[in-house]
Amino acid sequence: MKKKILIVEDEIRIARVISLELTHEGYEVEAVDNGKEALKRAKEAKWDLILLDVMIPEINGMEVLRRIRLEDAKTPIILVTARNSIFDKVNGLDHGANDYITKPFEMEELLARVRSAIRASSFQIQNANTVRTIDDLEVDDSARVVVRAGVQIELTKREFDLLVFMMDHPNQVLTRDQLLNEVWGFDYAGETNVVDVYIGYLRKKVDNGFSHSLIHTVRGVGFMIKGLKNEHQSKA
Repeated sequence: MKKKILIVEDEIRIARVISLELTHEGYEVEAVDNGKEALKRAKEAKWDLILLDVMIPEINGMEVLRRIRLEDAKTPIILVTARNSIFDKVNGLDHGANDYITKPFEMEELLARVRSAIRASSFQIQNANTVRTIDDLEVDDSARVVVRAGVQIELTKREFDLLVFMMDHPNQVLTRDQLLNEVWGFDYAGETNVVDVYIGYLRKKVDNGFSHSLIHTVRGVGFMIKGLKNEHQSKA
């Protein structure tokens, strides 16, 4: 069955080119040109991916993203933006975007990001009923709930994905490049220090105020998650 992609883009020429390329790649494509119609179509149909331009009329892309995520936490969304500031990118990711791409972009880069987002989403669906535990930390994929010592912890999507990947590789030193490739995508073109920034976010939420630290830095190499029990459990 063909994967369905919703394109939200108000520049007709760009929307047409993207639609043609994605159709040629074997996707089923629909395009809308404003935020109001995007929200309507997002609710009416099931999409394998939404390609969402930020600067669109009626309702801007960030607000469309926010409203979609209130009801749908799983559909992959890639933001398309003409803005190149770190703030806009981080803001989009923190509001639930899976990835972003900045105009102007090469079509091959866009196609690669689409493939990566859909592949990651399919993997998450296959493993959606997994509950991971390390010491007193428990992560439930299906509910996207994180609890430590009975306290529920709120994480952004990127923080959650980073934590899950680390918990899938307990007691292993993970390099920055590994984490970038697996959590941000192999074609991520930003600074590698974004890993350090998000590790810092996780530590504040997952470790600070609890009995002991689970996230550790291996100087000059990378990071690892390790419990006092030195064991990891994963159950369906």
